[in-house]
This record gives sequence, C-alpha cells and structure tokens, in this order.
Amino acid sequence: MTEKIGVIGLGYVGLPLALGFARKFTDTVGFDINEVKVAQLKDGIDVTGEGLEHEIRKSSILFTCNPDDLRGCSVFIVGVPTPVDSDNRPDLSYLRSACQIVGRELTEGGLVVFESTVYPGVTEDYCGPILEETSGLKCGQQFKLGYSPERINPGDHEHTLEKVTKVIAGQDQETTERMARLYGAVVEAGVFKARSIKVAEAAKVIENTQRDLNIALMNELAIIFDRLGISTHDVLDAAATKWNFLRFLPGLVGGHCIGVDPYYLTTKAQQIGYHPEVILAGRKINDSMGVYVAERAVKLMIKEHLTVSDARVGILGLTFKENVADTRNSRVPDIYRELKEFGLSPLVHDPLADPEAALEEYGITLSGLDKFQNLDCLIVAVAHDYYLKNDGELIQSMLSKGAVLVDVKGIFRENKLREEYRYWSL
Repeated sequence: MTEKIGVIGLGYVGLPLALGFARKFTDTVGFDINEVKVAQLKDGIDVTGEGLEHEIRKSSILFTCNPDDLRGCSVFIVGVPTPVDSDNRPDLSYLRSACQIVGRELTEGGLVVFESTVYPGVTEDYCGPILEETSGLKCGQQFKLGYSPERINPGDHEHTLEKVTKVIAGQDQETTERMARLYGAVVEAGVFKARSIKVAEAAKVIENTQRDLNIALMNELAIIFDRLGISTHDVLDAAATKWNFLRFLPGLVGGHCIGVDPYYLTTKAQQIGYHPEVILAGRKINDSMGVYVAERAVKLMIKEHLTVSDARVGILGLTFKENVADTRNSRVPDIYRELKEFGLSPLVHDPLADPEAALEEYGITLSGLDKFQNLDCLIVAVAHDYYLKNDGELIQSMLSKGAVLVDVKGIFRENKLREEYRYWSL
C-alpha cells in the first residue's frame, strides 16, 4: 500500500501518530505551525515530554512548518487542538486553519481524517465545506473524509497508540476500508468500524463525558463525607469490595480532554433544542473543586490558630495531571487565585511545567523548592512521582510544626505525615 501521509499538528496526538505511520509508511510528513517545536523535533527533542526521543531520532519523518512540504500527500490526518473559549464554547479556529492548510495541498483522490475531539457533525458539516472552498474539489467525489477519535493518554506508557483499539469511520464504505488498511498497519490492537462519522465523533465525546461525570460524583461525595467527618478513601475501599462497583477517585479535573469534551456535546445538544442537565451539573461541580480546596485549606489554618494573612503557603504541582508537563486547562490556578483572594501569596512549584508557559497562561511564577521552608500550609495539588521521594521526607522538610497538609488526591493518607500534621484530603 503506497500512501504519502501528512500529519497536521505535532502535540500529544499528532506526534505519536506521525511516528507510528512513519514506521510503516516511509513517506510521512509531520507538520506544525510552531517553528520552535519543529526545530526541536528536528534536533530529536520530544516536545511532549513522553520519552519519545530515541524514536524521533531514528524516524524518517520530515518535520516541517512549511505547507509546501505537504504537497503530494494522499492522506492528511489532522490532530490539532479543539479547546473551549472563556465562555466554554467550542473554539474551532485551529481546525479551520488546519482545513485551509490541507485544502491548499489537497488533490483528487485525497483522504482527510480528523482525530481532534469535536461534536457530531463537525467533520462533514464544518470541515468538509472549508476543504471544498479552499481546494476547489468536491467532497465525497474528488476527495473523501474520515474520522478516528484520538485516545492518547498523556503520561500513560501502557495504553499507547499501538495497543488501543482504534475507532474509524469514513463517509462511505470504500473510505472506511481504506482507513482500516492505513490504521490497521499501525495499530496492533486493531480497528473498530463505526457505522458513521457522526457515531465516531459522538463516541469520542462520551468517553470523556462519562469519566467527567463519574469524577464529579466522587467530588460531590467527598464534600458530603468531609462534612460527616469520614474519609472518602475509606468509604471507597469498603464499597469497592462489591464486584460491580466502579472505583473513580475525587480530584481536580483539567487538561485538554475531560474538562473540555463535555462542553462540545452540550453545545451541540443546545443547538438542537435540548438543555442537558446532568452533564452540565457534573461540569459545575468539577470546575468548582479548586476553589473548594483553597477554602478548606484556609479553614484548616484558622482551626490551627494560624494567622491566615501572614501564613506561608506552598502549592506543589501546576500541570493538569501527575507526571506530565501539560498545563492546559489545569484547575490548580483556581486554588492559587482563591488563596490570593484571602490575601495570601502562595508559592508554586512544579518539576515538569514550563515556567514561561505558567507565567504567560496563568500569571504564576514558579519557585524553586529552596523557598519551600517553614510552611504553615502545603497543598499537594498534583501527585507527581517527584514529590513521593523518601516516604514523604521531602514533604516533611517543607513544613513547620503544627502545619496544615492538604493532600488533594490522598497520596499520603497511609503515611506518617497524616499523624504529624493537620492532614486533609478529598
């Protein structure tokens, strides 16, 4: 099978895709508009921090930010971000730009596959017309559309591209079979042929919507159990002894998937005249948890007779989840901002986050751990492995006597720290 493949967007989704296809299709182009990112990839640097340096260096991929290098591609795979705006409305601007870039290089017989998370209908009703307008070709006749939802889990080296079943759908049977051959050559776990593009689009948004709602339930239960004076984790340990209990954990829900995808589905629902209640209720709970954690920390300091306005407070972790460098849509800044509202000046540390991105995106200056001394309150917001060193000794070295330790995800709940400080977790 001879195909020249162009992958548009080289982040957490696009880079593994480009590397995977390059192993089977030697004529593979990896395109991104970010010149710095492309330069780093050419130097063998993994811009995602996922440990792909060795594979990048040995790959035959042409990394480029020049659209002309996409000329001659028979297959285009688009994996650009699809965030939400400040009003939680879908932002399709990256997708539009990608379609315009692809459209200018699209030729008869071409296939354009989208992996970006969207609501049902975007591929055919939004992207198709842009590609038609830019290319001058007729969609469904001179070029074809496909959709295959990305299932990349940053920081997870077990469920990689090759090992997770790939959902695929083309706008006709012939296109679906072409996609099956393409992805089947790369994905060892095989492909699942969805009945339509809209079905595949919907499958993606409900994967993360389901997870979002389950975590929202745990967060609401954590608030209730906290008022009852019992540990959420103790309750979950007991409940999990039943064979059909699903053990989700409370926590901060951020990132570019779980905290975003439900809004794509609710937007489409509202467009067709239905106001979703359960999904939005879950979003409301999860979006409020950063503020809740900050308020709990302040109340605990007051109970310990600490003067809040003069308290030294530190926050460990800024990224949206443990052991990844991505700060997009992190809820930790909510903790930071709420503490600032109480007149505090919290220190923030993260071993993986980019200091420039933290400052530009959130106005947060990251501090070194040398400043985390004699703290009255420490909030372990992100459970990076880095913070688990020496059975909690790193954490202990930061705290003053009688300090408050807020362990958001409960990673130290079985540790001696729980007995030595005023301990609290969700």
